[in-house]
Amino acid sequence: MSDESTHPVTPELPDSPVHMTGTDHITIWGSNAADTIEFYRDLLGMPLVLRQPNLDDPSQTHLFFDTGDGRILTFFVSDDRPSAKGQRGGVGAVHHLCFSVDPDEYEETMQALEDAGYQYNIFDRGIFHSIYTRDNNGLVIELSADKYEIPNDRRGEILAKAQQLREDDGADYAKDEHLRGAIEALGLEVVEHDLPEASSGTGGL
Repeated sequence: MSDESTHPVTPELPDSPVHMTGTDHITIWGSNAADTIEFYRDLLGMPLVLRQPNLDDPSQTHLFFDTGDGRILTFFVSDDRPSAKGQRGGVGAVHHLCFSVDPDEYEETMQALEDAGYQYNIFDRGIFHSIYTRDNNGLVIELSADKYEIPNDRRGEILAKAQQLREDDGADYAKDEHLRGAIEALGLEVVEHDLPEASSGTGGL
């Protein structure tokens, strides 16, 4: 475990030679277009906004999906690749992808997954709620809903404050009270979302 004094948690920009302005896109090696579009567009509701050849290998197709806020998820697909059932782990591999779900549509999301034949688990992760499922290739997909309203431009600041409160409390991980306390400490209105009961803490799909 890294030394907390050497690697402090803070929302301040680090003293680095460059700084990013956000996530533009993430690209995944996909199977085929039909199965990928069925899961990400037809089930999760991500518009297919661009389709073109993979510019490094024109024998493959490059699909671009809008994840909901203008951030893009893309796939290299080919009709000769069937969908798979599992993913290999290891250093450099993708553990999971997480997308935001409107808290008001949390239960409808679970029902939609069930209706489409996808298994899922739900967890109370302390500072948010999560639904875990797997896509057509066995990649773990997390669908998270905020417990409280969090302005996007204050998210990092709120999480860093929750980290401080967690450390002060001696807790193993950030919990509901740390997030709520952080929102209050930063002078923001506490608006709690109504989410269903779920197993708490650690564990996953």
